[in-house]
Parts: sequence; C-alpha cells; structure tokens
Amino acid sequence: MCGFLVFIALSDAEATSLRLEMLWITGIPTLTHKLNIIVGSTRPGRVGPLFANWFVEFARQHGKFDPVLVDIAEFNLPLFDEPKHPRLGQYENAHTKRWSQTIAEGDAYVFVTPEYNSIIPAPLLNAITYLSTEWNYKPAGFLSYGGVSGGLRAVESAKPLLAALKVVPIPEGVPVPGYPQFLADGEFGPNELITNGATTMLDELDRWAGALKALRSQVKAAAAA
Repeated sequence: MCGFLVFIALSDAEATSLRLEMLWITGIPTLTHKLNIIVGSTRPGRVGPLFANWFVEFARQHGKFDPVLVDIAEFNLPLFDEPKHPRLGQYENAHTKRWSQTIAEGDAYVFVTPEYNSIIPAPLLNAITYLSTEWNYKPAGFLSYGGVSGGLRAVESAKPLLAALKVVPIPEGVPVPGYPQFLADGEFGPNELITNGATTMLDELDRWAGALKALRSQVKAAAAA
C-alpha cells in the first residue's frame, strides 16, 4: 500500500478558519472567548462603527475570540432609570434587561471610543454605569481615536470606573491619533503600527480572559455553597 502526504500552504486567516471548522465538525469545544466590541459614541455622523467593524474582522482572524459587535446606540438607553441599585440585578425596564444579557454573555470587552473633553462620551459612561455584576472579573481593552493623543485621555478617564466594577483594564491598547488620515471611502485603513498594537492587545486579552473565566467559576461556586 502506498501513501501520500500533501502539504497545502495556508494564510494565517485560512488556517484559523480551517481549525475552527474542524473543531466544530468533530464536536471538540473551541477555546475561543466571546469578545464584546462596544461602540461608545452615539451621535449623528459618528465614525466609531468604522473602527469597530474593522476590529470585529481583525479579532475574528486572530483566532482566539468570537467577536460580537455591540452598538450602544441600538439599545436606546436613557439616563440611568432603574429604581434599584444595579448590584441587585432586579431590573424593571426592557432596555436594561437586554443590555444586561448582552454584557453578561461577554468574556472580554474592547471599547471603541472617541475623546470628548478629555473623557469618554456620556452615553458610554451611562451604559457602563447601568450594570454591576455583569462586568465583574472580565478584562477590557480600548481602541480609541482622536487628535494628537489618539483618545488616550478618554481611556485613562474610564479605567477607574471599570476598576470599581471589578473589570481589569489592561495596559495594552490601540490608540489612533489623527484618525481622519486613516479613513477613506467609508472604511478604516490602519497602518502597521496599529495592526501590531491590535494583535498585542488581543494576545493579552486572551491571557486575561482565560484566567478570569476560571476566577468567575470559583466566585460563582463559592456564592452557591
């Protein structure tokens, strides 16, 4: 009997896609984490979705995440209007329940945010404040955009808020300074520095997501005991 070995050259994206497809076919569970990519701006004329759409595909090709685009504009959240504290999880409004379920399903987050007066946009701050335990023990990164600073002042303004909710904001991020130069024909075209930064951030989010998922299981088991 004669046998043959066939070697096929695949790109990284093709190899990742094939690996995930084979795992699905064989029934072997994948090791991917659900990554919520949250668009933080809601104003008319915003460009946040251009960055978010690019990052969704970039994260999918990275291979360690199941990316989900989460646009807070689609949730129509008013200023926080729940009568009870979020930590109780006793929500009365449909928009809060929908938002809670979406965030609870995430294993990690990337906030896509501009910088307004050196902080994150008010709708994003409001959306984060709506919830409590849904955020706990999960890592977060930022893709920020702005002028000279690339939105970094907004990122730093959000970190204490996230830390108070037991989110781990990682140092690695993707700032986009002078963002209009990277936009053409309704699409975001990053340079090598940006793509390298995105890879580094996703690598680190993957490490933290795995570690914190185990921690969440321990916390849940302790609470049930």
